Amino acid sequence: MVTSSVAPDDPAAARGISRRTQSDIYRAGISGTRPSVPVDPDRLEAAARRALSAEAFAYIAGGAGAEQTMAANRDAFDRWQVWPRPLRDVSERDLGVDFLGIRRPSPLILAPLGVMEMAHADADLAVARAAASTGVPYTLSNQASYPMEETARSAPGGSRLFQLYWSASDELNASLLARAEASGCEAIVVTLDTHLLGWRTRDLDLAYLPFTRGMGIAQYTSDPVFQRLVRERVRMPRAAGAPGVKVTPKAVAAALTIARKGAPLTGGGLRDGLRSPLPRAAVETFLDVFSTPALTWGHLAKAREWTTLPIILKGIVHPDDARHAIDAGVDGLWISNHGGRQIDRSVPTLAVLPEIADIVGGRMPVVFDSGVRGGADVAIALALGATVVALGRPYAYGLGIAGEEGVRDVIRNVLAELDITLGLAGLTSIAELDRSALRPV
Repeated sequence: MVTSSVAPDDPAAARGISRRTQSDIYRAGISGTRPSVPVDPDRLEAAARRALSAEAFAYIAGGAGAEQTMAANRDAFDRWQVWPRPLRDVSERDLGVDFLGIRRPSPLILAPLGVMEMAHADADLAVARAAASTGVPYTLSNQASYPMEETARSAPGGSRLFQLYWSASDELNASLLARAEASGCEAIVVTLDTHLLGWRTRDLDLAYLPFTRGMGIAQYTSDPVFQRLVRERVRMPRAAGAPGVKVTPKAVAAALTIARKGAPLTGGGLRDGLRSPLPRAAVETFLDVFSTPALTWGHLAKAREWTTLPIILKGIVHPDDARHAIDAGVDGLWISNHGGRQIDRSVPTLAVLPEIADIVGGRMPVVFDSGVRGGADVAIALALGATVVALGRPYAYGLGIAGEEGVRDVIRNVLAELDITLGLAGLTSIAELDRSALRPV
């Protein structure tokens, strides 16, 4: 377990962010300077739509099926209202929380989002720097655009967790977790709900999956076990009658992208990637081993053999699964329906948060995501029992609009609204924020 200490990602500036944000914006406005990204969540999404390619926006913004789960996640917040409580001294407020044995400057963390190169060339590196500068832990995606070691070097003072998509190769799983521990991650987040890829209609309409272009697989191509699996695949005889790819300008562009992304395998540049069979084999190997629908509770015990880090299970929505996780001795629960990307008409996460929080009873941290767009949403989730709240799509929108600065400003806006909501509810610390601060609609 992580021992109690001062968070390495707790710069002095982080504690004052929420108090300064409004005044900084208004003072800058005197000179005609506006925020790098829209503050309003709907305008933020609209600006990202304009900034991103059609494929990138569909991948980031889209959900499963008719996207009813995405709508339900948002509607669940509409069932709660914050009680304003004036005439209380709220001149000093503390957003700090304890999470994984460390005092954090705020209850916000960044959820793992894959293929961020679709939003910005600096991808995970920019997100990690923005998170570190605001004192917010960043959950590195297993589907990242940069290897975890490079991301760690880009923000050495940052706090990081690592998300594991449980691969069909146990040897690969063990290697990824060993690398996460060696690169300074504080916990492993095992994502449970993507053992089958969701029916994502926006991506299907565009016939576009970034992994088939070699994007979002940097954690794999940089891994020695995965590299060995790729070389073994190349040595295997090609199956007779294997489907080919029709040569079109888009197919050529895809081939160039795959060749560039294959540099860790070939050790060379674009020309070497085009000549070598390894980059294409890497994509095929990834598609084969990415996940396993055979994953069960019994498999999770193996993770204890692969790492000494705390293990958090992500994708818990049913109360019985929460009880099972507690019995299994994991170190934390992450209540999530993958932002509505996996099952259409799924149970919204906020609807089950109070019941699962009651089951946990403070024995382990409860992380919450799905549907969070602003600081008032964070306040409601905390009041209903979350230990920390994970932000997803909004920071990806900020990345697509303004890179690192956009991510940082999205984080600051969320924290500022949370701080103001806390004060207007008559509270001075996150510890005081409980269900008595809310009114059900």
